[in-house]
Amino acid sequence: MKTVKIGALLIALLIGHFGFAQSPTILDSSVPASTNINQNDCPCIMPDNSVVFRVNAPNARRIQIDLGKKYDMVKGDDGFWTVRTEPIEPGFHYYFLVIDDVPVADPASNSFFGTGRMTSGIDIPEQGVDFYSIKNVPHGAMSSRHYFSDVTNSWRRLYVYTPPGYDTDVEKRYPVVYLQHGGGEDETGWVRQGKTDVIMDNLIAEGKAEPMIVVIANGNISAGMRGYSSEAMAGFTREMIHNIVPFIEKNYRTIPNAKNRAVSGLSMGGGQSFYVGLENLDVFSSVGIFSSGIFGGIRTNIDSIFDAESEIPGLLSNSKEFNEKIDLLYISCGEADMRINHTKSAVAKMRDEGLKVEFNTFPGDHEWQVWRKSLHDFIQQVFK
Repeated sequence: MKTVKIGALLIALLIGHFGFAQSPTILDSSVPASTNINQNDCPCIMPDNSVVFRVNAPNARRIQIDLGKKYDMVKGDDGFWTVRTEPIEPGFHYYFLVIDDVPVADPASNSFFGTGRMTSGIDIPEQGVDFYSIKNVPHGAMSSRHYFSDVTNSWRRLYVYTPPGYDTDVEKRYPVVYLQHGGGEDETGWVRQGKTDVIMDNLIAEGKAEPMIVVIANGNISAGMRGYSSEAMAGFTREMIHNIVPFIEKNYRTIPNAKNRAVSGLSMGGGQSFYVGLENLDVFSSVGIFSSGIFGGIRTNIDSIFDAESEIPGLLSNSKEFNEKIDLLYISCGEADMRINHTKSAVAKMRDEGLKVEFNTFPGDHEWQVWRKSLHDFIQQVFK
């Protein structure tokens, strides 16, 4: 407790002493990042996707920007520290401002929970990609709800997206996608970094997706075990089946059958979806798995032991029966993700055994741009 208090005090003193982190000056030919708190401030995105950071900290000894790679900033005579990064890949990136070796969230940027703590973020636009940009189309609503969990014996929060027209056509019922976040994240990830509501609004407006409800719950359920196994996922499975689904069906106009329920998620959430979906095909008929380490590529012991048949008995040996129950089994991964080869091998094995799998890859690593595209692709195929 003492260390935490000292650390918090040091950060407060740093930020308070140095004032605003970024200079209110937009450089020629640059645009402010959409993730900035003040759109007249830097960070500034240059035409080649390099980023200029300017920090007002005249008494600091050293300042860096940590974007996965650390960039040393240079102090000017005016007390402003400046750096221009190399070109950054399009998409959403977490970063830290490091002042005298203390990593802190940049006060000039919005903060996001995504690295096990609050972190600054910067969104680099991708040329020609606008499916997660707000457009002049009918908009649905994203609302925060609380429900009581008998698994954690506590009140928990989830988010619910309802499509355009939900509040006016009070007779219409909707299918539901349950969408899970990754490790180190919580239920805010798909809402803020993932831009789920914007993606849904645009797809529905274009006629590429059925109007549907999307539920984003907190998947951080401790069951006393870690890793990917049915036993490790038991707590989450109970939470989803016995708490979350009943809460949604009691409070929203759903179509309450397996044909109209899907479960999907990224990374850890993809592993959760694998088990809760494929072990409960009386509850869900569609499963989406984005960039999951369940197939391997993250730890040696997982790489050597994954066997779809042993994890879900009958999945391969009785694939015909599973195909009759599953409307959509969707798997995706980033092409630069260390999970990619293991995922491709798992998909090939499933297909060789007759299991129907929709598989796609997207440019990028283990990151939000891949997951946004995965959701965009999955939503166009589910409930068809």
